[in-house]
Amino acid sequence: MNNMDKKKGRVLLVEDDRTLSTLIRDILEINKYEVVLCANGEEGLATFKAQKFDIMLVDIMMPKMDGITMIKEIRRYDQRVPIIIISAKDMKDDKVEGFRAGADDYVVKPFSTDELLLRIDAILKRVQRAQELLLTTTNEVIEFGNCKLDVGEQNLTIKKKIMHLTRKESDLIRLLAMKRNELLLREVALKAIWGDDDYFIGRSMDVFISRIRKYLKDDERVEIVNVHGLGFKMMIKD
Repeated sequence: MNNMDKKKGRVLLVEDDRTLSTLIRDILEINKYEVVLCANGEEGLATFKAQKFDIMLVDIMMPKMDGITMIKEIRRYDQRVPIIIISAKDMKDDKVEGFRAGADDYVVKPFSTDELLLRIDAILKRVQRAQELLLTTTNEVIEFGNCKLDVGEQNLTIKKKIMHLTRKESDLIRLLAMKRNELLLREVALKAIWGDDDYFIGRSMDVFISRIRKYLKDDERVEIVNVHGLGFKMMIKD
């Protein structure tokens, strides 16, 4: 496959309006996306579990399983795949419910195909940047202060004491250590690790920062400093 034919990504489109879904599929395929269509939430959920997709477009009002329920089911085991809700309703409560369920974006029918393409492209570029930021080899080991982080094993060693971390804890410490003595912007960390930077996810990251501070308290050479309104710095003392 040459560069002219290279696909931009695989899209799962879950929409019960056959006319609309066919139109969206045709537009996306013209713009070099690969598209799989599903007509209801149950079919969409089963297809997502069986295949790999780069982004999802999900209608809210569907038979068998509505879009919100489907998104909640997906977020139980996949936190990273981007999801755009397609809805005929432009109600604030519906948008809030969609974002709380785990959606990344929300478009209201009728929408222009140009707007949809721009939103998909922007989200996929953001995801790609985040993935590039987190690309690691499984045997990467980072040393800072009196600490050693084994990224692949998710182990943090401080003065011979070993702690096993969650993936998000390991990724967050890694980002802080890579930017040691420099500012790590909140939005960079949130998009890289959580895939979004909304308020609720931001509060979750603050909990992780507090937890990591407790892990690092035994190393007097390492301190995580809040930079008000901007982010965090991992300061390393000589």
